[in-house]
Amino acid sequence: MPRIPLTWLEDHVELPGGLDAEALAADLVQVGLEEEAIHPAAVTGPLVVGRVLDRTPEAQKNGKTINWCHVDVGAHNEVGADGVGSRGIVCGAHNFDAGDLVVVALPGAVLPGPFAIAARKTYGHVSDGMICSVRELGIGEEHDGILVLDDAALARFGILEVDAVPGADALPLLALGEEVLEINVTPDRGYCFSMRGVAREYSHSTGAAFTDRGLPVGGADSRPAGGGFAVELTDLAPIHGVLGCDRFVAQVVRGVAASGPSPLWMQRRLTQAGMRPISLAVDVTNYVMLDLGQPLHAYDLGALAEPIVVRRALAGDRLTTLDGTERTLDPEDLLVTDSPDGVTGSRVLGIAGVMGGADSEVGPATTDLLIEAAHFDPISVARSARRHRLPSEAARRFERGVDPRLQRVAARRVVELLLEHGGGTVDGPITDVDQTPAPTTIAFPLDLPARLVGVDYTHDEVTAVLTQIGCTLGEVADGSIDVVVPSWRPDLLVPVDLVEEVARLRGYDAIGSELPTAPAGRGLTRGQKARRSVATALADAGLVETLSYPFVGEHQLDELGLPADDPRRAAVRLVNPLADTQPLLRTNLLTTVLDTARRNVARGANDVAVFEIGLVTRVDGTATAAPRLPGGVRPSEADLAALDAAVPPQPRRVAGVLAGRREPAGWWGPGRRADHSDAIAAAALVARTVGVEVVVEQSPEHAPWHPGRTALLRTATGVVVGHAGELHPNVVRALELPERAVAFEVDLDLLLASAPTEPRQATPVSTFPLAKEDIALVVAAGVPAGALLEAVRVGASSSPAGDIVEALALFDVYTGAQVGEGRKSVAFSLRLRAADRTLTAQEAATVREAAVAEAHRRFGAELRS
Repeated sequence: MPRIPLTWLEDHVELPGGLDAEALAADLVQVGLEEEAIHPAAVTGPLVVGRVLDRTPEAQKNGKTINWCHVDVGAHNEVGADGVGSRGIVCGAHNFDAGDLVVVALPGAVLPGPFAIAARKTYGHVSDGMICSVRELGIGEEHDGILVLDDAALARFGILEVDAVPGADALPLLALGEEVLEINVTPDRGYCFSMRGVAREYSHSTGAAFTDRGLPVGGADSRPAGGGFAVELTDLAPIHGVLGCDRFVAQVVRGVAASGPSPLWMQRRLTQAGMRPISLAVDVTNYVMLDLGQPLHAYDLGALAEPIVVRRALAGDRLTTLDGTERTLDPEDLLVTDSPDGVTGSRVLGIAGVMGGADSEVGPATTDLLIEAAHFDPISVARSARRHRLPSEAARRFERGVDPRLQRVAARRVVELLLEHGGGTVDGPITDVDQTPAPTTIAFPLDLPARLVGVDYTHDEVTAVLTQIGCTLGEVADGSIDVVVPSWRPDLLVPVDLVEEVARLRGYDAIGSELPTAPAGRGLTRGQKARRSVATALADAGLVETLSYPFVGEHQLDELGLPADDPRRAAVRLVNPLADTQPLLRTNLLTTVLDTARRNVARGANDVAVFEIGLVTRVDGTATAAPRLPGGVRPSEADLAALDAAVPPQPRRVAGVLAGRREPAGWWGPGRRADHSDAIAAAALVARTVGVEVVVEQSPEHAPWHPGRTALLRTATGVVVGHAGELHPNVVRALELPERAVAFEVDLDLLLASAPTEPRQATPVSTFPLAKEDIALVVAAGVPAGALLEAVRVGASSSPAGDIVEALALFDVYTGAQVGEGRKSVAFSLRLRAADRTLTAQEAATVREAAVAEAHRRFGAELRS
């Protein structure tokens, strides 16, 4: 995000005295530029001008020689016994002498670092402050000595006339006490990535006088272009029908001290804006980019061969960029190339609008430069920057749109600064290959803002706003006007864009607030209500809802122990994944929920109970291949239908993991560890919440669960809707979860399909007394308890006494000598109640007998005596 030093902004727009960063932020937010941060002054506390009265070298035992100095700091002096006022300061630099003006940080000052200054004893003296260097003040990288405030140094700061006397405040002198405002710029306001653009918006907000320094200047920017360095614009594969480059300005400058330092005032501004000063050539191009918004590039002229060719990448093209990385280029990459062996465009100099190459960068011996100022297609630049993961400052501006009329102005400004601070001469001819289209013209009804916004804007107010933002207006005809949008606003394409500008500059606070009436008969869908109910039910049961990204890797499927032929391994692979280690879309929800549980356990949460409701992607062979559509244009209805057909089925599921203690330990006992019954209960709770009663059966082997401790859940019609139980020990070890962790996963879409669509009817509460019957059945050890429970339920409900079973629960399983080897006793509690009468003992016995008879018929069960 751009950082705005107020003294730099003042080059473009008049600022009132006393304006601070907070007030500037308040003014800019009125026109849609939000504050991101306010960066405090680089230096705080007393920083003053001092005059060195004397300097006494003192050799030290460690071989160093320090200087014991007395410095006159005006009103801040300490008066000694001799009546002379000064401060005693120890300094290790040697590039100054008595009589020099220097910058002194007094005790209480804080320099960048932060580095607090205090009086301290060192080398046998009490040093009462510090004489500062450029680096210590944070305004440059020079480290060869103290900053001496002579005429040359002041000129390097851009200070031509100043009353620098001892004791004067050095903070305003060097602009070190200045706050810097960082703002958030929306993608459609790319022109605000410059001081020029922000100053324009400040003028819109406050009415302050704005001077546009980005407009062409008479003869300087309109002289004929020709005879300069040869440039060719080609685009053998234009993207979305737009050439990758439609303007390229090039200017040769010779005899420049390109690798020398830039002036300190420029270094200070670059540092305030968040950029590191490097050399004169680099700093000047960066400075003009931040000032006007036009990215520029300086080439070592001696490393170039005519002509420069702007083209798309060819097979085999490679480039080592300025960051030292060798990159394989894509056919969509727009390149700047030259031809050292006579073949047009055979050597790559850089990725256009993103980053230059190492072969042509400015080096220590460079004196002759070629300055490039071009206009590149935003989509091409954005794709290349993301493809190569190069979010450069240039790309950030190009992808949001750069003023196509700015190139000559920016190149001229760079040349002026180079000649002023680095010497040299400029070649007379300039190259300007200009294929930019005519500016956009919009037929605009003047009553459209009032109709769309609901505010009675007059026609004069509308035209005043359009003129204010730089539009050229035609004659009014039939209530409409032709509007030629300014070159720096590529976001203004259709009438509603202009309506937005009117609303923005006339003030959003002028737009009334009126809530629309909600239409009857709408609300949450059945599926949305079910999801909310399931989430609430699980949360009430003590589980915590989590969210995770739906991206997984092969290693995660391996950790689950999925067989090679498991259909869950057939996953959709992303072309451009967020992480190379997770390029697949999840095929089951448990994979990412387990990852969430693992992360929590790794951070010390040993007792975990989490769940998630989310989509999975299952490849079933029905989806077609997805078409590759061009960018920058809206897909047709047929394209959207083809995309929709290419999406594989994405069922919605619910999954959860429980590990560690389910019930905490305390004075009441040691607590209880979560087990398979908790996972089964949670899965059954999901089904009941939706309105489906599921049958629980022992599951065949199904990773990642334990083969002997897993339940399969199916509906009454036989549809399998999920699994629950204890995780396989190998999975628990691989994920580093607590021992015997349990999990469940159910298909919410299948449950909804099986659920009744009619509202559930409440059952009246009976006022008659409850009858209790307990039965213990002896069966073979291999009979599933769940199947036996179902038999008891069916038998009891079909008794001659009618369906009077209010509740049925399993409460005990016993194996031992009393029931015989290979057999077990399973005990159930029956709770019976009728809605219209008090049950007799005979009726209760009839229900018990019917339940035992059905269990005997199915499994040979016998009533335990």
